[in-house]
Amino acid sequence: MDFLDYAFMQRALLAAVLVGITAPAIGIYLVQRRQALLGDGIGHVAMTGVGLGFLLNTSPVWMATLISVVGAILMELIRWYGKTRGDIALAMLFYGGMAGGVMFINLAPGGSNANLTSYLFGSLSTVSESDVTAICLLAGFVVLVTVGLRRQLFAVSQDEEFARVTGLPVRALNLLTAITAAVTVTVAMRVVGLLLVSALMVVPVAAAQQLSRSFVATFAIAVAIGVTVTIGGTVTSYYQDVPPGATIVLLTIGAFLVLTAVAAPVARRRARAAAAARPAGDPAECAIPATRGAGDEVGV
Repeated sequence: MDFLDYAFMQRALLAAVLVGITAPAIGIYLVQRRQALLGDGIGHVAMTGVGLGFLLNTSPVWMATLISVVGAILMELIRWYGKTRGDIALAMLFYGGMAGGVMFINLAPGGSNANLTSYLFGSLSTVSESDVTAICLLAGFVVLVTVGLRRQLFAVSQDEEFARVTGLPVRALNLLTAITAAVTVTVAMRVVGLLLVSALMVVPVAAAQQLSRSFVATFAIAVAIGVTVTIGGTVTSYYQDVPPGATIVLLTIGAFLVLTAVAAPVARRRARAAAAARPAGDPAECAIPATRGAGDEVGV
């Protein structure tokens, strides 16, 4: 535990815990909405914010937050009104965000592409006190939205038309989800990196789905996995001198593979038990298979 003697590791671990909570917390809604790659797109746009931060000599975290939110809003508008040309517009937005980040950081005094590395792939030693303050504030917003509005976000993620009929402000909630995802990307970029943050949003949720069909249980397990792998990856990167973002993502994928291997025989045993409990006069071909997904139970 000697790593706790260093201030930079204390800051990095705090940031890692917050990332482990926030990324799966918003990721579960993105997975339900089949927008698993939204975080990846926002990460590309956030690069422009990082570059502007260096160019204007302001906080790259706050500037990336601003640009990411604007980008997330544009993505939602494109999704609403883009129709057949929407994919082209999104591609230009993503690639333009990457190009803008590289250009602005090279225009900044003393700037170079090397300055982007810690934001693209994460870095422990560069997490400053101001970064931790920003991450804490932004993470608080993400938790407030994802937990406080979980029923409404769950309903919209499952069936927009049904949610609209019940009177929910579907477009406002979709916009809020996109903005929350944008904020989460900037929370995670100092630890995981902009290019890898999407994996931490999606993979813990996919791993949790191997064990549970309840939304609440899936949410809790995904967050537990997120916190475990971010702490484990941060500590491993300190001792082994490896990139924290890559380490965290590989640990997350490892957790998914392990839980998948564990869940498969359990599912088979449950299926055999259900078949054994079926009445003799009930033909197997008449049984209705369980097709509910991770969020289909109203356990929110």
